[in-house]
Amino acid sequence: MTTPPASPGQPPTGASSAPGAPDAEVVDLCRDLLRIDTSNYGDSSGPGERKAAEYVAEKLAEAGLEPVVFDSEPGRTTVVARVEGSDPNRTDALLMHGHLDVVPADASDWTHDPFSGEITDDCLWGRGAVDMKDMDAMILSVMRDRLRTGRRPARPVVLAFLADEEAGGVLGAHWAVDHRPELFEGVTEAISEVGGFSLTVNDDLRLYLVETAQKGIDWMKLTVEGRAGHGSMVSSANAVTELAEVVARIGRFQWPVRLTPTVRAFLEEAGDAFGVEFDPDDPEALLGELGNVGRIIGATLRNSTNPTMLKAGYKHNVVPGRAEAYIDGRFLPGQEEEFAATLDEILGPNVKREALVRDIAVETTFDGPLVDAMSAALRAEDPGARPVPYCLSGGTDAKAFSLLGIRNFGFSPLRLPPELDFAGMFHGVDERVPLDGLRFGARVLDRFLDLA
Repeated sequence: MTTPPASPGQPPTGASSAPGAPDAEVVDLCRDLLRIDTSNYGDSSGPGERKAAEYVAEKLAEAGLEPVVFDSEPGRTTVVARVEGSDPNRTDALLMHGHLDVVPADASDWTHDPFSGEITDDCLWGRGAVDMKDMDAMILSVMRDRLRTGRRPARPVVLAFLADEEAGGVLGAHWAVDHRPELFEGVTEAISEVGGFSLTVNDDLRLYLVETAQKGIDWMKLTVEGRAGHGSMVSSANAVTELAEVVARIGRFQWPVRLTPTVRAFLEEAGDAFGVEFDPDDPEALLGELGNVGRIIGATLRNSTNPTMLKAGYKHNVVPGRAEAYIDGRFLPGQEEEFAATLDEILGPNVKREALVRDIAVETTFDGPLVDAMSAALRAEDPGARPVPYCLSGGTDAKAFSLLGIRNFGFSPLRLPPELDFAGMFHGVDERVPLDGLRFGARVLDRFLDLA
């Protein structure tokens, strides 16, 4: 592969923008990680995270750390390391975490092989480029530089590179919290993925969305029992028919708008930035101003239920006695009880609902010294930055760490070109991250650690 020439004013790909700079290795580290296939199929049938974890552990050890490497199951590997702070009076540790697994990718759908780490059009392409081997690489690049140059953060920092986030973290963050909680002793705050990215308002103003909340997860199986029989007979208890009606009801149900504090705060900030009055009775009117990010924000206005899989029958002329559907349910912070009660009304009495993956919604406030540190670091690298809180429509490993009383934020900073469909990069075809964005993120994280 031929590396393209650098843009004017930028160093060649993989080279440092300054001797000993925190962004020196970030492109190469991310490319190496993208070339390691860690596809997570949700059933441990994939390659696992072991190879990527060994790579990360080696890079941490080279910097003088003593990483702890452990498996929840064979090949489902997590790495944790602790960096002692320079200030003996600071015992409140910061957790910086990322996951090593990625969702699968079909190479035939992609412009460039999803596990080749191709660099073209000033972007690094590959599965995991934004979800979330970019942040893994930022953490490694920044911390390796700080340790090499003797710039330990004032407070202790725990680094965690986790397995299984893409399947709910059962074999990753949740397993670590349940079985190795001592590794996170003293941690009070954490930062991780899907936050700190830019939304361009104009040439002089960019909103940087810091995640302070995320919806809860309820992945469920619906089952209808009917009466099996010959396909030529009239069937009055057809499980497929009844399930199809239920799936249609749940898929078309219009959940009511519920404005949580985080969502309301974001919409007020965005309305002010774009010069559009925020109307709490019609919050969707503002979504058109947000471009592709509007899809993420729109999904946080209400709870949601999406049918994703169906299973029934084994032969064309046999009416099955059982039919199953799989639903991706998401509920807003504070809405779990309403979500469950509404579901029961939609489903009716003949449908069995079984939770397969269930996890909490989380929310914190957008204030305090850590938020001040994020804001100052962003503004130092981008004077047009305006940090704002937002709610993530999906979920991350923050759910698991919140069970330890840790306050969580999504902060993996990226300055993005306005034309990039950032929302479409997550689990999408042709996932890629701008090279300048990677370097920007590493520099912001480095400044952040000076202030945190």
